[in-house]
Amino acid sequence: MPLPDTMFCAQQIHIPPELPDILKQFTKAAIRTQPTDVLQWSAGYFSALSRGDPLPVKDRIEMPMATQKTDTGLTQGMLKVLHKQCGHKQYVELADLEQKWKNLCLPIEKFRAIMQLDSCDHKVEWIKFLALGCSMLGGSLNTTMKNLCEILTSDPEGGPARIPFKTFSYVYRYLSELDLDTHTVDTEAYLASLQEKVDSRKNDMIGLSDFFFLKRKI
Repeated sequence: MPLPDTMFCAQQIHIPPELPDILKQFTKAAIRTQPTDVLQWSAGYFSALSRGDPLPVKDRIEMPMATQKTDTGLTQGMLKVLHKQCGHKQYVELADLEQKWKNLCLPIEKFRAIMQLDSCDHKVEWIKFLALGCSMLGGSLNTTMKNLCEILTSDPEGGPARIPFKTFSYVYRYLSELDLDTHTVDTEAYLASLQEKVDSRKNDMIGLSDFFFLKRKI
């Protein structure tokens, strides 16, 4: 039986003063992030908001990549959101990471595909998971490292995307070891050549210009 319509006067309706700003920020976050499942994402958004955790929100709207043949949902922006949520930890519980993945409406098949590259039981080292996620975006190992630098850097967007060379070399060695076609001697020779550039600046940082060069079309 439907409830009878009830009339209220303006004096009887109390609107929490913080509600308009909460809804405004929520709407802006949804527009920037463009979740495929708004209800699933909203649950993760308000859950994180209530706990004071980093929100599952992109920094900006991402335009679809022309080179991406299928829409997997996984982008550099999505990985950056996960890094904001997990990057303060060295190790992340798989159950927690999987839930954050789902809250971003990313395909669970893609999550399992990443975990198959280097399986673990209950926890995963965050920097390694992030590296594997970057590798799933496609391209060469250097392209993977480019995406990683752009996610980890403290430089403004469009800047040199510098990160500590210690972090760069750790991840590069890790990904190289997973590639059966890459030999350790080649990896170490390459890192040694980059180390020379880093040492010449004496800041222990490496940026995109040190290793990533776009090929010119003729």
